[in-house]
Amino acid sequence: MNFTLTTLGTASALPTVNRFPSAHVLNVHERLFLIDCGEGCQMQLRRHGISFLKINEIFITHIHGDHIFGLFGLLSTMSLLGRSSDLFIYAPDNFSPILNSLLTHFGAQFKYSVVHKIVSGNSPEKIFETKSCEVLSFPLNHRTTCYGYLFREKSPKRNIHKHLIDKYSLSLWEIARLKERSDIVRDNGDLLSCEELSYIPYTPRSFAYCTDTAPFKQLPEWIANVDLLYHEATFLEDHIKTAEATFHSTARQAAAIALDAGVAKLLMGHFSSRYKDLELSLKEAREIFPESHIAREGMVIEIELKKN
Repeated sequence: MNFTLTTLGTASALPTVNRFPSAHVLNVHERLFLIDCGEGCQMQLRRHGISFLKINEIFITHIHGDHIFGLFGLLSTMSLLGRSSDLFIYAPDNFSPILNSLLTHFGAQFKYSVVHKIVSGNSPEKIFETKSCEVLSFPLNHRTTCYGYLFREKSPKRNIHKHLIDKYSLSLWEIARLKERSDIVRDNGDLLSCEELSYIPYTPRSFAYCTDTAPFKQLPEWIANVDLLYHEATFLEDHIKTAEATFHSTARQAAAIALDAGVAKLLMGHFSSRYKDLELSLKEAREIFPESHIAREGMVIEIELKKN
């Protein structure tokens, strides 16, 4: 059961020869979610063997160009590839006129519908779910309306301890009820406790995506204990004044948020083009949070299944 992040773009506003603007694909149980779609996204999808037509949901953080300019080409290419199924784009309400303009000028021949699902709210809200996962949005602290996203596996059905099936002569009906987290009272008054007879086979995995944003008080609580946090680290600490003026974060600030949130691993991205060597960003972050890492184009991070 996959829970894998592929990093396609880690640059901020100005792309470089080695770094593309923001774009990432999260694979959850073979369902592909595209998160942001900066310029060159479709070239990166091709380069890393990711099918355009397997993407049915796109999550846009905000309408700055380095997060959306890739949509124009991607949507057109999907049409040329014969897409017929609906495409859902989750984005703030100010994305609507941009999408309408795109469809007016370039979408007349599309054989599929592009549906804008408006993201709003002042606290975490569930905006999407499947049988295996759910997606929450939450507001970030940027110069324009901006949202982060939290992807979580749903808790699996419980497994029954095999040695207890015979001990209690469990029927198929009783096993099914216990798997659904229900206690059972038998006709003779005996209680079959779900907690005692069953267990969760693995711990659900989670991923949070936070860019673009300056630090703010509520964020660590909203992303608490995720397995993987992608957080922008646009600047080094010696440019903190610029970070504050533009509502971005430094590597040190990203690490402090990861520490406060109790996350397992921090992946930093959205780097300013002024930095050729990102080892300084890594050093700065690891002084605060040792499990800090630099996101690089083409990196594939698998959040491993933790069996109980």
